[in-house]
Amino acid sequence: MENLIRFRQSDLSKMTAFRNGEVKFGEKMLITPKDEDIFEFLKNSEAKYVLLGIPEDVGVRANLGRGGANTAWESAIKSIANIQHNRFCKGSQIIVLGQVDTSQEMEAAKNLDENIPEERKQLFKITEQIDKEVSHIIYNIVKAGKIPIVIGGGHNNAYGNIKGTALGKGKSINAVNFDAHSDFRILEGRHSGNGFSYAFEEGFLKNYFIFGLHESYTSKNVLDIIKNISERVKYNTYDQIKIRQEKNYQSEINKAFEHIKNECYGVEIDLDALPNIASSAMTLSGFSVEELRQFVYQFGNHKNASYLHICEGAPSLGEEKNNHLIGKLIGYLVTDFIKGNSNL
Repeated sequence: MENLIRFRQSDLSKMTAFRNGEVKFGEKMLITPKDEDIFEFLKNSEAKYVLLGIPEDVGVRANLGRGGANTAWESAIKSIANIQHNRFCKGSQIIVLGQVDTSQEMEAAKNLDENIPEERKQLFKITEQIDKEVSHIIYNIVKAGKIPIVIGGGHNNAYGNIKGTALGKGKSINAVNFDAHSDFRILEGRHSGNGFSYAFEEGFLKNYFIFGLHESYTSKNVLDIIKNISERVKYNTYDQIKIRQEKNYQSEINKAFEHIKNECYGVEIDLDALPNIASSAMTLSGFSVEELRQFVYQFGNHKNASYLHICEGAPSLGEEKNNHLIGKLIGYLVTDFIKGNSNL
């Protein structure tokens, strides 16, 4: 797999805090041996899950958002390495593949100003290049019979996840998105606000459910688009569930599940749906961490759950003394998904 920086055993050892009488994930997770073909190793391994980082924020900037999503992977893998390996969840179920090599794209985007139309178009093109790299790696993971757990980057990477999984499965897939935003904006050039609309338009995404839209931040245009394809694209709003209490949280999870469960599906998590979490579109109003954890566990608990993507977290935008907390939150979500899924 090109454009992949493989994780090494020494990388895991550096970030694992070893203690007598304890066994951490960092001591049990697998890495791909440098002298072995990655695809063959994945295919033959008994581990079910493959961790992949995407350290980029080009798509977020192309969508006129704040950068910083490139820092989530490093924070997350440090936290995951120090989770306790025990009977509740075992590190040996996980292969740490590594990270997409986005260094060239990040360098090319570094000095571009997204507020200048011509330079924003260049960011669209760079995001397209990241799409190709992500979809290729995801395709290989899925083709090898594994479940990708993708961490970091902007929500533009939903496109690569969906495309890669659909190609690996040989058919279009469904997706559920826990998000304050639809990411179903117009096809104006690739960015973090239209990953799902591009995947839908190109036939990789079949049914789509957006869970917890914020009514004040969803345009009339997007609502009109969704209304015209409401058999395949459905949603509820955060305001309906938590503010006006017209709908029940668990009932809405069940409804979303009914919409996607009959085909392979991806679970997409945008951390900007949680209040006070450092992200590109940080909010003060949103679902709780516990509600999100329940969501991830329940959607992981089905044989058609085909990948998990946790995006938009930006530790570099958080408090300096507590920027490890984004990684710790991601660690909880990863293990919640695995606990729901591992015995299927």
